[in-house]
Amino acid sequence: MTDVAEVTMAAPTVDVQPGGRRWQVGPVWAGVVAIGLVVSGWTLVTALKLVDPLYLPSPAAVWDAFVRANSRHTIANGVDRVVIGEQGYYLWEHLLASMQRIAIGVGAAILVGPAVGFLMGMVAPVRWVTGPIINFLRALPPLGYIGLLIVWFGIGDTSKIWLLFLAAFPPIVIATLDGVLAVKPDYLNAARSLGANRAQVVALVVLPATLPQVISGIRIATAFAWTTVVAAELNNGIPGIGGLAYISGTQLNTPLTIACIIVIGVAAVLLDAIIAAIGTKVVPWKGKS
Repeated sequence: MTDVAEVTMAAPTVDVQPGGRRWQVGPVWAGVVAIGLVVSGWTLVTALKLVDPLYLPSPAAVWDAFVRANSRHTIANGVDRVVIGEQGYYLWEHLLASMQRIAIGVGAAILVGPAVGFLMGMVAPVRWVTGPIINFLRALPPLGYIGLLIVWFGIGDTSKIWLLFLAAFPPIVIATLDGVLAVKPDYLNAARSLGANRAQVVALVVLPATLPQVISGIRIATAFAWTTVVAAELNNGIPGIGGLAYISGTQLNTPLTIACIIVIGVAAVLLDAIIAAIGTKVVPWKGKS
């Protein structure tokens, strides 16, 4: 009997010849085809001028805006003044500035969140007291913080980093807590029956069993921080990819706005893939116990 997991994870196949010869369509190629279809449809719509270019510029216009944002260029035709990228920075510098803010904010959440979640899971009174606070923070949208954080910390990077921390902290705590509470009692009882003390049970059973959930929480938190980057950079967000997207939008520079959105999305996908790969190396036992 074929295993259900094998059927689910198998790559789709397509018949090439009636004789049963098949070739596999992997997820990478499927993604390439999907992107090609989107770009083709986008090009067709803009070529037929079904939508005003102010609202939907062509892929070529977005590409030109991307290249312009990463090069030295004149302000306008006939003007000799040469400027760097957009808003005085290359686009990759805007992206790097945002990634640095996210690295600090999410990095702090990664250091603090698992410890808090682990403590909540192991000590019930702590969970009863802090649980409602964590759920309250999780329910608040990031824009609910921004005004207060600016009052407390000003419009510099400190308020932005705090906002990203508060966006990433609750998902990591909740994922860690769920991981601790999901540890099977049989594992704990087996360890105790073999003579393990409380510290050994925590270090050798609870912690390894919780790590897959922690990695998942970090992935969710990082993605949430990326969605918050524009809100974090609404005020004094230059350099910053979110700040550049916001300013270009207010200036009706739609091609650059879309270019920034695409860069933010691609960076998020790559970062998630990196975290997933690290998680596979750190917790190779995920799904096997």
